[in-house]
This record gives sequence, structure tokens and C-alpha cells, in this order.
Amino acid sequence: MEQDPTKSQLAALLARQRAAQLRDGTPNAALRRDRIDRIADLLLSNKDAFVEALRLDFGHRSPIQSTFTDVMGVVQALNIDRKNLEKWMKPKRSGNPIAALFTGDARVEFVPRGVVGIIAPWNFPLSLSLQPLSQVFAAGNRAMLKMSESTPRTGALLKEAIAKAFDPEEAVVVSGGPEVGAMFSALPFDLMFFTGGTEIARHVQRACAENLVPCVLELGGKSPVVVAPGADFKQAADRIAIGKTLNAGQICLAPDYAFVPEGREQAFADAMVASLTRMYPTLRDNDDYTSVVAARHYDRLRGHLADAAAKGATLIEVNPAAEDFSTQSAMKIPPTIVLNANPQMTILQDEIFGPVLPIMGYSHIDQVIDYVNARPRPLATYYFGPEDKTCRHYLDHTTSGGVSLNDVVVHAANENLPFGGVGDSGAGNYHGRFGFETFSHARAVVSSSRRFSLNQLMMPPYSPLRRKLLGWYLNHEAKAVKKRLASKR
Repeated sequence: MEQDPTKSQLAALLARQRAAQLRDGTPNAALRRDRIDRIADLLLSNKDAFVEALRLDFGHRSPIQSTFTDVMGVVQALNIDRKNLEKWMKPKRSGNPIAALFTGDARVEFVPRGVVGIIAPWNFPLSLSLQPLSQVFAAGNRAMLKMSESTPRTGALLKEAIAKAFDPEEAVVVSGGPEVGAMFSALPFDLMFFTGGTEIARHVQRACAENLVPCVLELGGKSPVVVAPGADFKQAADRIAIGKTLNAGQICLAPDYAFVPEGREQAFADAMVASLTRMYPTLRDNDDYTSVVAARHYDRLRGHLADAAAKGATLIEVNPAAEDFSTQSAMKIPPTIVLNANPQMTILQDEIFGPVLPIMGYSHIDQVIDYVNARPRPLATYYFGPEDKTCRHYLDHTTSGGVSLNDVVVHAANENLPFGGVGDSGAGNYHGRFGFETFSHARAVVSSSRRFSLNQLMMPPYSPLRRKLLGWYLNHEAKAVKKRLASKR
């Protein structure tokens, strides 16, 4: 059995990568593309082994889902990063000709930060390690990855594959439990990228603060769904059901709870039951239905359901074939609708992270707005119904990391959009160009003319010509201010 790394061994790995980065300088586009190609190769070469490792780590995980989310989705992102990185690498020129007259040629260069620490979660261990790794490489960095101990087979396979494809000076995978995670978080990286729960993120950020390491935090939270009176209930139920049972609801973007027009809660619950029954006519031995990853999460979900029932909720368990789950080999939980949910229930206080959907009624959109705004800001918000004034009012008066209208989760699949949270659901974002810039340092560069420098204006003695030039420039800027102020009077 492989021993966990010590604090000194982790520090040595970081020191080796940092020394290599300083020795070799900024990598060119060809090397960055090569590194991304090596990620794609190791993923595709080990596809079946990865899918099987994920299945075993979860007790059972849908092989089709794993192929879709942790293979195909990653390869697509790799191709986008590879295709666009040279365009992203190009400096951005200053667009102010007046400023350029005084300061010379001005541009922003995107330079590597150095060595990035990546802490990956257990729910999508491949996609949420390899996708950020691709963008780390696109930006010219090196990386150390800490995999979750909750998916040990997947982590061990990835560690082996990375070791074959990359020199330890480029990328290395670290395994181990919470103690290793704490040591990893305390390393003086140039940037930390963490995906996981909010409470663990607090510990990670505190550890990073000791070394002033900037953090990108990709977290979660309770992402609300609003079903408007004019929504198509069947369509809404179908799409919410997909998002709620993807990975058995163990996804940071899962629709957490739903607001439905008052008096129509049962009708919407019936639509959800019909959708889930079509998707999963059987559950226990159905390859398409994923298990809860570990006993503590299974017990947590069962505890939430028991608490809800004790506080007056009606539980609707969707088990079309009336299967007995007491004898299952995995830890599958049938999709469950919670009617008459109220805020005193733990299921509406903690992130669910499972195939359970509480439903609450509302009579006016402002009730929903007040409820959402009284709680930590979610990673996503979902709205079903016409994109009318009510929809706009809801979006303008709530804050979330991202939005999907008449759907769930799909905004995260668009690599041209930033992905990230706000407040308790995260800090910073990535995907596409946004990820490249997150993993880069935007460095300002000014190339002054040999004939003139801005500093010359400030060099005593102050001649009449320089006084006049300063007055002209100040007057030029002041005119714009005066024009704006006059328009407001």
C-alpha cells in the first residue's frame, strides 16, 4: 500500500516545479498544445478503465453518464483550449490614443502564474481535475493535483496515467486523506484552485491566506428553481428530473429545491413522478441510475427525509417497480419528491447533494426573491416560464453564479461562458477564455518612446510649455466630466 506523502515531500515537489518554471521560462504555444494533447491521450487511452473505476468507487455509477461527463465533456474542453490558446496568448493593446501619446506603447501580456495547486472533488473526479489542468497548461503553468480519498480507484488510476504522460516537473498527482489535504492547502502555490464544499473551502482559504496564495473557489449551495405560472409543467419536470438525477443529484449545480405556483404543487409533483418513471422504470439494477457515493452521504440523505417527514412533509418516493432496496449491493436512493416542505426542515437548510427535490408554493414572485435573498448566494438559479417582465424582475433582484432559463445545468456546458459562483458558492471563474485569464497573470507593459516619457512632464523645473501641456490635458479630461454632469441637471 502506497504511503501518503509527508509535508517535506510535498514541499519538495512544489520546489522542483517552481525551479523548473523559472529555469525554462514562459512556455511557447507548441509546448502548451503538447501538454493538452497528452491529457487527451491519457484520458482516451484509459477511457474504459476510468469508467469502470468510477463505477466501483460509487458502488455503481452509470457508465454512459461517466462517458458523457468525465470523458466526452473533458475532451471537448481540451479541444477548445488547444484551438484558442494562441489567440488568448496575444497581448491586448491599449485602446486610448491620448493616453498612448503620453505613456507610449501600452499592452497587457498574459503570463503564467507559476505552479497551481488543484484540489479536485469526488463527484466528478476526472472532469473537475483534468479540465482545470488543461487551462492551467494553456496559461503556461505547472500543476500539482490533490485527488479525493472518496474515489480512490479513480484517483490511483489518474495518478498512474499522469506519471506516465508527464514529468513531475510538469504535473503530479498527490493522494491521501484529510491530513494530506491540509498540508497541500498550506503550500505556497502561485494559485490555488479548489472545487468542493463551502465548509472545506473556508479551511482551504485560511491555509492559503498564510502564504497570501490567491484562491479560486468552485463551490455549490442550494440552487433554486422557479416554475412560473405560464411554464410548461411537463417540459419543466422533464428537465429538472434530468438535472436532479444526474450523478444521483451529487452535482454542485443540481436543482436543489423548487418554487411552484400556490395550489399547483401536487400537479407539479405528479409531472415530476411521470418524468422520473419514464426515465427510470426500474432503479435497483438499472445501469443508468447512479448510487450515492458513501455510507455517510446515504445516511445523511435518509436523515433529511426522516426529519422532513417528522415536520409534516409528504414524501413521494418514485419507485415504479416497487423494488426492495434493503438488500441492494450499492447505496441507491429512489428519487423522492418532498411536498409541503418548509424552512424548518434540514433538507431546506443544507445542500442536498442527492436525488431529492423539495417543493414549495408561492403566490407572488417577490416571495421567492425574499426567500432566495435571505440565504447564501447560490451557484445557479433556474427559471421556467416566459422570458417576460416577471422573469427579468426575478433575475434583476437576485444574485447567483450562473443562470439557465427553461433548463438546468446547461449554462455550465458552454465553454464560451464563465463558470463560477459568488459569495458562499464560490470566487473566481473558469472555462474557455475566462479560465485562461484566471490562470494567467495580466501584466501591464509600457514601452516608452526614446524621444519622450511621461516622467518628463514631472521633471523640475516646470517650464511654461509643460505647464501649458498639463493644462491642455486636464482641460481635455475635465470637459468630459462637465458634459456628463450637465446632462444630469
